[in-house]
Amino acid sequence: MTAASPLPSSPPRAGLAARMRRWLPNLLMALAILVGFQWWQTRHVPSGPAPDFDALAVSTQPGVTMSLAQWRAAHPGRPVALHFWAEWCGICRMEEGNVSRVAADWPVLTVAMSSGDVANVGRVMAQRGLDWATVIDPRADIARRYGLGAVPALVVVAPDGRISSTSVGYTTTLGMRARLWWAAWRA
Repeated sequence: MTAASPLPSSPPRAGLAARMRRWLPNLLMALAILVGFQWWQTRHVPSGPAPDFDALAVSTQPGVTMSLAQWRAAHPGRPVALHFWAEWCGICRMEEGNVSRVAADWPVLTVAMSSGDVANVGRVMAQRGLDWATVIDPRADIARRYGLGAVPALVVVAPDGRISSTSVGYTTTLGMRARLWWAAWRA
């Protein structure tokens, strides 16, 4: 009786290459689905100049009307971000830290969509420790002007006032910063 010989093993690189060939089509399919979903969610976002709006402020000067033009004028030569969120949105809640980190370095104006009046949004922000420049959009009128039907959403307005990029759904801190850097670099 002879001892069983071990099965020949393939070199580690060959195994990695085989796994890559197996997983690459799945990865590409997932990426295509993600890109397609983003396109679908943002298909109604206007191109060109960002629509201006007037809305009641929550945190900068509670109850005073603020416009996008005023926000941009307060940050000349810089891209600004509009972050659409809602107090009832779970994904928005998960994204709060990302928005806070980006707002520490970049001009971010948040828009509380369908979340109640100034007092209610102010209470929610205080409970959650959110120190954001915020306006309210009680009937989602501003969101509709931007072609948005879901939250969270991020719209980056370039220094020239044109919409530079839009994303709907959870966006990482790096993703938010990259969109703002891109708008600043292209300016």
